[in-house]
Amino acid sequence: MTFQRDYAVNRRLILLAGLAVIIGAVSTVAAKVLILLIRFFTNLFFFQSVSLADHSPAHQQLGAWVILIPALGGLLVGLMARYGSDKIRGHGIPEAMETILFGKSRMSAKVAVLKPLSSGIVIGSGGPFGAEGPIIMTGGSLGSLMAQYLHVSANERKTLLVAGACAGMTAIFGTPIAAMLLAIELLLFELRPRSLLPVGLACAVAAFLRPLCFEAGPLFPLQTAPVQLMGLLSCVVTGLVIGLLTILITKGLHRIEDGFAKLPIHWMWWPALGGLIVGLGGYWAPRALGVGYDVIGDLLNNRLDLAIIAMLVGVKLCIWLFALGSGTSGGVLAPLLIVGAGAGALLAPWLPGGSAELWALAGMAALLGSALGAPLTAIVFAFGLTHDSDAFLPVALTTLVAWGLTALLLGRSIMTEKIAKRGLHVYREYGVDPLERSHVGELLRHDAVVFEAEQMAAHAQQTLKSTACELPCYPVVTAGKLVGMLGLAEILGASSDVTLIMLIKQGNATTQFAYPEESARVAAARMSECAMQCLPVVTSATDQRLLGVLVASDLLRPGAEAFGHDQMRERIR
Repeated sequence: MTFQRDYAVNRRLILLAGLAVIIGAVSTVAAKVLILLIRFFTNLFFFQSVSLADHSPAHQQLGAWVILIPALGGLLVGLMARYGSDKIRGHGIPEAMETILFGKSRMSAKVAVLKPLSSGIVIGSGGPFGAEGPIIMTGGSLGSLMAQYLHVSANERKTLLVAGACAGMTAIFGTPIAAMLLAIELLLFELRPRSLLPVGLACAVAAFLRPLCFEAGPLFPLQTAPVQLMGLLSCVVTGLVIGLLTILITKGLHRIEDGFAKLPIHWMWWPALGGLIVGLGGYWAPRALGVGYDVIGDLLNNRLDLAIIAMLVGVKLCIWLFALGSGTSGGVLAPLLIVGAGAGALLAPWLPGGSAELWALAGMAALLGSALGAPLTAIVFAFGLTHDSDAFLPVALTTLVAWGLTALLLGRSIMTEKIAKRGLHVYREYGVDPLERSHVGELLRHDAVVFEAEQMAAHAQQTLKSTACELPCYPVVTAGKLVGMLGLAEILGASSDVTLIMLIKQGNATTQFAYPEESARVAAARMSECAMQCLPVVTSATDQRLLGVLVASDLLRPGAEAFGHDQMRERIR
């Protein structure tokens, strides 16, 4: 018997949890490998040395030759995408979303190898990206590959994919809670123990292992002063400005992508063209090249003059948009952090109630949350990066204002527009399915016409003709226990001198049941799977005492009620 409970879980959750622990550890190692690849190619391209030392492209001494370095990296990645796998193109999260929603969470081994390699080449050659997008795709592919070699369902495979993706993000940034929220807001498309627990365990494992691979502690430690009362207005103003900036960035990226699509050359060459623009920007502002975590630290700690911030952020935004629009391999989080922090720092002189460091942090989180359409992720992410508890409230308010504005004015985000262009709709609002909240026992029909097994077909035909009930099928019982179901056409077309039990035996069909404790969603799925319009509702699989009939049209009632709650406006007196 199925019992009513808060969550739909079973023992498979234990298996998924164990696999998630392994995936968390593997993704942490993959994150370290990606960082080492970026360092290797940075030293190779800009310093002509074979080394894994952490050097910034801004310190190169190549002069005008630096313009060609990102173009060379883009050319190599274009070739890898053309002759390896085109799945390595893009910044990772939209591709992961598409795989989850429309590809049954199946990723190839090529992606697991080529994505970090291509990202290492692009970022190492000066591409203005972060490592988070590639590691999300890489960790996700590792989780998907493990799942594909096991006997799991598509939903379980999705869980392991997301576990790998978010564990990789945790390893890079040291923000396990933000990674879990990213899973909920962008990847899982559900909030269930069957998915959240394995993802959370993978992130926790990655967070515990991170000090073995990376420096411990927050990536950008910060301590701002508590915000004053006037800071409330400043938060709103900053949120509105950042929201408008998000709209400009999103629409600008879409225009650039459309522009590349109209070029009379194969897409394999686009990353090289985007790389030329990156090189020109890097020649003018060398610190705009590469990941730029050092730039984020300087912006958050107010170490740069306003003129330098304006120039650096402008160049970073321009080259990032053209590089991303060219379809190369890279991430969006680090560039958004730089642009958002820079925008907040530029607004700081005119914002009362807080310090310049506070508004840089608030702008950073607001741009990230509104651009991704993931405000909770951005708020917690900002705290995880800085451990600044005093900034939590103003960061939250600023981010929510920016996200609210973009939710009203933007139909799609950076994450979903690319998928929508392929004719695939992504609906991101979460809510409990009305069919999950309703149970069969609440919807079944107790007054349905029921026939006795030994009853003659002629009597049943007369009963049906004399009643207004026109169900697609009718239960047949003996002593109150279900014997089978007969369709309306079967009864009306039968010879009048046969019994109903004989008709059931002639049909030789297996009867499907519904139970009163089951959710309406389970019953609906069973109807769809068996191509049935109604199900008999019995006490249990062993007892099979008939309680009533559930018809497909009955399953519309919970949805209609929920729609009424959403649409009907009334005043309670």
